[in-house]
Amino acid sequence: MRKTVSCTINGRAYTLSVDVRQSLLDMLRELGLTSVKEGCGVGECGACTVLVNGRAIDSCIYLAVWAHGKTIRTAEGEAADGRMSAVQQAYVDAGAVQCGFCTPGLIMTSTAFVERHRGRKVSRQEIRRAHAGNLCRCTGYETIIRAVEKCLGRQAEMPSDDGD
Repeated sequence: MRKTVSCTINGRAYTLSVDVRQSLLDMLRELGLTSVKEGCGVGECGACTVLVNGRAIDSCIYLAVWAHGKTIRTAEGEAADGRMSAVQQAYVDAGAVQCGFCTPGLIMTSTAFVERHRGRKVSRQEIRRAHAGNLCRCTGYETIIRAVEKCLGRQAEMPSDDGD
């Protein structure tokens, strides 16, 4: 069975016919959005993280039909006018990009966190907790935490507030 889904993806309006069993991940990949990766397929690794109405979700377990009327953002849509977003640039500056497979999902999780917490003091533990759903085999996560701190206006060299 197919349904029509109208949504906005990276600022562009789409009306698509999707199978009711299709995941948002598969719908986005069919549109050529390759930053959205399938790692585990069961919502455990975060490689497929996108923002739906500003909230980080695992697109592998989110049905495409649920996207009707929603605004979806992927890593491709974060750059504007040929410039990386603040989070993307912070990842580069902090050396937080490793092999790149999980990086887009991590960037989207970081983007949601930064947007939700801008102007507010947060602990390194809060940053860690927010990224707990994103697994990476290449990093020790320290550079990711520094990138988020930079976006929140904290010094990346600031000593840990929780014993690291």
